[in-house]
Amino acid sequence: MEDIKIPQHIAIIMDGNGRWAKEHNMPRNEGHRRGTKVLEEIIKYANQLGVRYLTVYAFSTENWRRPKEEVDGLMKLFKKYLDENIKKASKDDVRFNAIGDMDSKYIPQEIRDKIKKLEEITKDKQGLCFNMAFNYGGRDELIRACKKIISDVEKGDLKKEQLTESVFESYLDTKGQPDPDLMIRTSGEERTSNFLPWQLTYSEFYFTPCLWPDFTKKEFDRALEVYSKRQRRFGKSE
Repeated sequence: MEDIKIPQHIAIIMDGNGRWAKEHNMPRNEGHRRGTKVLEEIIKYANQLGVRYLTVYAFSTENWRRPKEEVDGLMKLFKKYLDENIKKASKDDVRFNAIGDMDSKYIPQEIRDKIKKLEEITKDKQGLCFNMAFNYGGRDELIRACKKIISDVEKGDLKKEQLTESVFESYLDTKGQPDPDLMIRTSGEERTSNFLPWQLTYSEFYFTPCLWPDFTKKEFDRALEVYSKRQRRFGKSE
């Protein structure tokens, strides 16, 4: 692809699995299964293109409210995904990192253990850093960050005068990472849905009617083409 700028960090809201399943007269969890396959392809492709960070909205803090059958199906999918990537970790140059509230009582201990294991065995990988937002909510992330800051101020480890944007960012789940340059959302919805409210402040947004299970490398390329034509001024004049 000529004249295409490759973003350093891309965030994706993978929306439309349920609608895709309904359109194909399949159970919702089949849509999620197909969506997982698409995610695996996009991770590989993004890594090949030289994207350094990819953050996807896998499961939100609000998703626990979905029907038990669907939630149980999603947990099985996460477990399978983690197991498969633990097995092939030595072959792939991808660093796995989970963001979200990992201490929640709702997360099965088995999944929590597998997340930690995959993070540990991929921590030294030099390729793409894949952030899986699991049990993640943007407002929840900000509240957790504020609680940590208050605790450090009370302990004397931080003075309130020292609190700056960069210091605040060090308390976020994405600490040490650049903010997303581009946010992609599938399925035609045009909102961020409590996803990375701090980090997406200056990101470019790309919305597509394509449902996530139908998302392809070609659609990914379209997003990059649109992004490459945008002028990012960060408040400055042209």
